[in-house]
Amino acid sequence: MTLNQSDRPVRVRFAPSPTGHLHVGTARTGVFNWLFARQTGGTFILRLEDTDRVRSKDEFVDSIVESMKWLGLDWDEGPIFQSQRLELYQEAADKLLHSGKAYRCFCTAEELETMRNEAMAAGRNPRYDSRCRRLTDEQREKLAAEGRAGVLRIAIPETGVTSYEDLVLGKLQKGNDELDDFVILRSDRTPTYNFVCAVDDAEMKISHVIRGNDHITNTFKQILVYDALGLEPPAFAHLPLILGKDKKKISKRKGAVSVIDFKAEGYLAETMVNFLALLGWSPGDDREFMPGRELISAFSLERVTSANPVFDPDKLAWLNGEYIRAMDDNKLLTLLQPLIMESGLATRLEIESRWHWMLKIVAALKERMRLLTDFLELSGYFFRGELTYDPKGVKKHFHGEDAVENLEALQTAFAAIPENRFNKESSEHALRSLAEERGLKVAKFIHPLRLALSGTTKGPGMFEITEILGRETCLERINRAIAFIKTNPPS
Repeated sequence: MTLNQSDRPVRVRFAPSPTGHLHVGTARTGVFNWLFARQTGGTFILRLEDTDRVRSKDEFVDSIVESMKWLGLDWDEGPIFQSQRLELYQEAADKLLHSGKAYRCFCTAEELETMRNEAMAAGRNPRYDSRCRRLTDEQREKLAAEGRAGVLRIAIPETGVTSYEDLVLGKLQKGNDELDDFVILRSDRTPTYNFVCAVDDAEMKISHVIRGNDHITNTFKQILVYDALGLEPPAFAHLPLILGKDKKKISKRKGAVSVIDFKAEGYLAETMVNFLALLGWSPGDDREFMPGRELISAFSLERVTSANPVFDPDKLAWLNGEYIRAMDDNKLLTLLQPLIMESGLATRLEIESRWHWMLKIVAALKERMRLLTDFLELSGYFFRGELTYDPKGVKKHFHGEDAVENLEALQTAFAAIPENRFNKESSEHALRSLAEERGLKVAKFIHPLRLALSGTTKGPGMFEITEILGRETCLERINRAIAFIKTNPPS
């Protein structure tokens, strides 16, 4: 059979398995399905494939849902749990059994292993040889009477090929002799992945299945289930696999970072969606910074590439910095507030009562931030009075013969500015006038002043710092720096 692109109403599903947290590879699949649904005006369904009773955990369900909500991938239907639909799968299995499209297999694990070893020794593809398919009713009854529970296998065509037109990869086909009569119900009557996946997609009227190309083999099996049940398959689009910098596949079972970990590290949800969308898809131009609405408008399956993209952490951090710089200061401060409180830099009351002052700090530092968490490291000296001076800065800017004299002159100049007129313009004017009067370069004042006020040799504009700290704090810190220099002569 051959499958062409569906012309049915767009209904797509994102179907993670709650056997672990949502990692970037699976999240990328969710992003592509969500973008496709939103771009076409279709329906986006969240389905949790939790039939693995041993590995599926409620904590992972919660983590997946939390990750989806954080990313903003809102769903129209669901979450739907496969574990609550077992009756549906049983009915479909019984239909196949009664129509002769499935049969009971009583082979033991030992017999299957012997079969596998013999095939490999003979240079054949290790596959089930369908021996139980040829049993008579009497033989089946005898084996059942012996206490063998058996499994249910689908009876696939013994000749011919199964093919479909992949929306990304083009026409794909596999000879039926390369496949085997795979199990659809285990001996405990629980269904297997490929069976329930096809049954669910049909029952939910899924129009397009968009997922990683590691599912291609599964697709052939699922098409065979559709065919056996007399159902129309959806269109399939298989996405390229995401590789790490070592060019190996990133996967949930190989230590890939979960989406929620990126949140904790200081990444924005908008960044993650934007970045993941570009892993295997391109708008057709050089755009990389593409906020949500722009992504939705530009997205199409036609521009999905078959080449495996590389997950580049440096590019992700760069893109996150672009989003931070483009963000409204009030929104950014709102996002930073929990981090500031957790770090102990300020309480909720202190933040909210000094919101305007906090906005000045945000505006001064956002150009230097790539992660939200960078704010904590960059802003500490605005909140803490006791500073630790950078040793290299001390050696370079505090130990000159005129360091104390210049700082004392700055202290006098700043003290002469009325407190209500002390800002970046007035402090800059005072410093530059002082340098001109003394015939010195402004750097002879700016560098020791920066170190005195912040303890560091780099940061935002010097006079933005003076305005944020205010006159009295600047005077106190200059005085403390002078005392430090006098009591810590160069060794």
